[in-house]
Amino acid sequence: MNAVEILASYERGDRTFSGLKLVDLELLQANLSGADFSHSDLRQARLGRSQFSQSNFAQADLSEVLLWGANFTEANCAQVQLRDADLSGAVFVRADLWAANLIKAILCGVNFQDANLSEALLIDADLRPSSDQQTNLMGANLKGANLSYAHLSGAQLAQADLSGAKLCRAQLGQNFRPDSPRTDLSEANLQGADLSYANFTRAILRGANLQGADLTGTNLAEADLTGAILPT
Repeated sequence: MNAVEILASYERGDRTFSGLKLVDLELLQANLSGADFSHSDLRQARLGRSQFSQSNFAQADLSEVLLWGANFTEANCAQVQLRDADLSGAVFVRADLWAANLIKAILCGVNFQDANLSEALLIDADLRPSSDQQTNLMGANLKGANLSYAHLSGAQLAQADLSGAKLCRAQLGQNFRPDSPRTDLSEANLQGADLSYANFTRAILRGANLQGADLTGTNLAEADLTGAILPT
């Protein structure tokens, strides 16, 4: 199917596009909320600023897809392939991204508030905040996620569950600009997390739980650890 056929089918009330080969598809600023794209091949598609709220992308392949500004609120993206995808400014509020592959994905300014990212792969993902929006992972479930080498400077991670997560050499410290936001990990759960050689310079860790965390070589210079539970 091509873009025109998909939009016409959607207008007729057909929401099922599962298992289709849709490589290099272009659907900019389209409204496909509630559509089912599970198991579909959407590699290198261009879907910027489209509406996919409550849609189903489970086990779909969206590698190298352009998704800047797209809305995936409450979407099912479990085990989705988003390797090398550009999700700048996209919205994934309350979305299910369990075991998603986000390796080397561009996630600048993405809103992941209350999203499920447990067991997701975020190795070398770029989560740096954009100039006008911070990466929002507030309350997100990142239990066991691999965020090794991730850029999270200025991200909102308050009350996020990072228990058992891998944050080896991750950048969570304030960046070089004196007016840049501090990474907020207030009341975050970091129990058993691998924080080895990660940078938490000036990060906010008030009330965070770091029991059993690996702090080998971790930089906590000027971090706010008020009320934090530290490893014994």
